[in-house]
Amino acid sequence: MRRWRTPAVLLLTATVMLACSGQRPTETPQAGTAPGATGPTQGGRLVYGLSADGNGFNPITDQFAVQSYSMTTPIIEPLVSVDAGGDWKPYLAESLTPNETYDEWTIKVRPGITFSDGTALTGEIVKNNLEAQKASPLTAAALAPVTAIELADPSTVRVKLRQPWVAFPYQLSAQIGMIVPPSSLADPKAASLKPVGTGPFVFKEYVPDNRMVVTRNPDYWRQGLPYLDEIEFRILPDSQTRAQTLESGGIDAMGTNRDEDVTKFGALQDAYTVHRAEGMSVAEYVFLLNTAAAPLDDVRVRRALAHALDRDTIIKTLRGGLNEPADGPWSKDSEWYVEGGYPGYDLAKATALVQEVEAAKGPIRFETISTPDPNTMQLVELCQDMWRKAGIEVSIRQADQADLINRALTGDFRATVWTSFSAADPDGEYNALHQAFSRPLGEISLNPTRLKDKELSDALDAGRVTPDEAARKEAYATVQRRLRDQMPILFIDHLDTGSVIARSKVRGIGEHTLPDGEKGRPLTGSPIPYHPFTQIWVSER
Repeated sequence: MRRWRTPAVLLLTATVMLACSGQRPTETPQAGTAPGATGPTQGGRLVYGLSADGNGFNPITDQFAVQSYSMTTPIIEPLVSVDAGGDWKPYLAESLTPNETYDEWTIKVRPGITFSDGTALTGEIVKNNLEAQKASPLTAAALAPVTAIELADPSTVRVKLRQPWVAFPYQLSAQIGMIVPPSSLADPKAASLKPVGTGPFVFKEYVPDNRMVVTRNPDYWRQGLPYLDEIEFRILPDSQTRAQTLESGGIDAMGTNRDEDVTKFGALQDAYTVHRAEGMSVAEYVFLLNTAAAPLDDVRVRRALAHALDRDTIIKTLRGGLNEPADGPWSKDSEWYVEGGYPGYDLAKATALVQEVEAAKGPIRFETISTPDPNTMQLVELCQDMWRKAGIEVSIRQADQADLINRALTGDFRATVWTSFSAADPDGEYNALHQAFSRPLGEISLNPTRLKDKELSDALDAGRVTPDEAARKEAYATVQRRLRDQMPILFIDHLDTGSVIARSKVRGIGEHTLPDGEKGRPLTGSPIPYHPFTQIWVSER
């Protein structure tokens, strides 16, 4: 059930999409769990291919991208998780209870849990973690509504807010809610390199840009788990190399968003399984537009860019026809989705808008940022050609993922490729869209487009404070209408080609259960999905 109905009982950092290249196959059926499984067995080693290294493993001080979660969550666990239906559920917390007005939440810590260094998990440790997150320059803005964090008793923390926040527990399911021991709080630099937590695995080895190895935690609090003895996360940034390494047996599983990987390995159902992200877990591929800098401070230019993009052709050419066009932050299979109003492909309208602007301001020229990956560059160059046909001159600057993110957050860009909008609840997009988080150029802005729109922000506020589901849906309908009207973001497609592909001997991907026995959220797409490793096992096949 939705936890805000009665009061009774974050991708702080986006990752850059690596687009597809090469010949595009046609769609084949998605493979499921490999046949022949008789049940989980203990032991074994998994080698798992990742698209990039992490930027450190301390959830309080380090930027977390999808690969960071893959490597860190086997060691450090959150207070809250998300179930298969998209509802939040307690994890390290035994319960989270709001007051009648949702401006205070009481967190009861689950008893009997210890960190791998032997320290017992207590309410005081949870309080200290949340206070450290609120003080961190990286995460403080996300906890801006928090006015006080109090220890009610040794196992209970009370969080007070300046306003109602019905979806507050979702914040604690990601980086902000990941709990580390006092030793990590005291030495954050060491915690960035050698993470310690309550999780099913413990840190063994880390070689930057090469690998991270974790081993089974023999004292894990969930009895009988994990199944695996060891996991090696192998850093393989090139998507083609990653696929070839899987095929040759060098790795056992990998994340990908290439359509050719989905179709190729999906057709080999006896040898591989393909697990695709679905629904709210799927990110959207977009271009962020800097509305605080010319020429993109003019909404006519932003609308012209949208009208010039033929999204169907992009998907057919670069996605093998597998994806759906995106026209907002949520896909058509989401309960929050409303349709209508997004500027469709119309080259004549785009050209007319360009001519109108040029008559007053001169030629429209700007630079867009792309990662150097050839897959991404192919998509950006295709968009560049479509914009050229409308009379817009766009140059391309290449930047690695870390530089691209920093440029976006500080406003040192005009347009940039981006992926976002995979939060389990729409409130997870609050900071990225609300005008309160729009900062001047040169300052870090959690709202990278820097759009200031009162109607949009009021709708985000309404969705945050009301527990009434109908009112929330209307609020987020307004959010979608304002985004389509003001166009701070060019939506391309819904990235449901984000997948985890594994050799058939690897079992349990996306099939984990939560402490209460409910099924957990299978995959989180951003755009390459991540997932828990607690209940993954390997068979003899």
